[in-house]
Amino acid sequence: MTPNEDRKIREKFQQKTWNEIKTNDSWAIFKIMAEFVEGFERLSKIGPCVSIFGSARTKEDQAYYKLAENIAYELTKSGYGVVTGGGPGIMEAGNRGANRGKGTSVGLNIELPFEQHDNPYIDSDKSLDFDYFFVRKVMFVKYSQGFVVMPGGFGTMDELFEAITLIQTKKIGKFPIILVGTKFWSGLFDWIKNTLLEEGNISPKDLDLISLVDTEDEVLEVIDTFYKKYSLSPNF
Repeated sequence: MTPNEDRKIREKFQQKTWNEIKTNDSWAIFKIMAEFVEGFERLSKIGPCVSIFGSARTKEDQAYYKLAENIAYELTKSGYGVVTGGGPGIMEAGNRGANRGKGTSVGLNIELPFEQHDNPYIDSDKSLDFDYFFVRKVMFVKYSQGFVVMPGGFGTMDELFEAITLIQTKKIGKFPIILVGTKFWSGLFDWIKNTLLEEGNISPKDLDLISLVDTEDEVLEVIDTFYKKYSLSPNF
């Protein structure tokens, strides 16, 4: 455990004075508010976009990186914008494909002690930095009309289940959630179906919120079908 990690744990057990609460906790509200305001102001004009989630650890020479890049490229060539977490790996691939397709390329970067840094394929006026994960996730779901989820780790799972929960509880519209890579995701999906559903913790119709695919063409088919159902059109 690093000294900083140790400090964060010990701080939770320290009794704070009222002045310390006002100075530290209360002032944090204004920083949170500032992140929300900037996010709302800068993202409200980007138009219909699809979020691409996935691992920051995926390398440029790996198959999923190239697949994510191709998906983003095809999305932008079809008129959709692309939103990613703004960092390396799958996020970089998504912005790279959007940049190659000359479409909207948004990056919502998070300040982390490792892994995360801006990638160079984000539109210069559409790169935002966040300190709070929950503010960043609000921006993902508020300004996305579809979610493409590539293989990833805990962060990707967090974003995936955030989107599923908000759709399931009708807090946002029933936008497509597309898991790319059936080999990677089938174990999780089977667990959802055979454990969560069997235990009665979800409804059978909740399974319909998720699509499993393997190619960029399948991703576009799911997204286009959604738009045609509501007689909508992307950013042409």
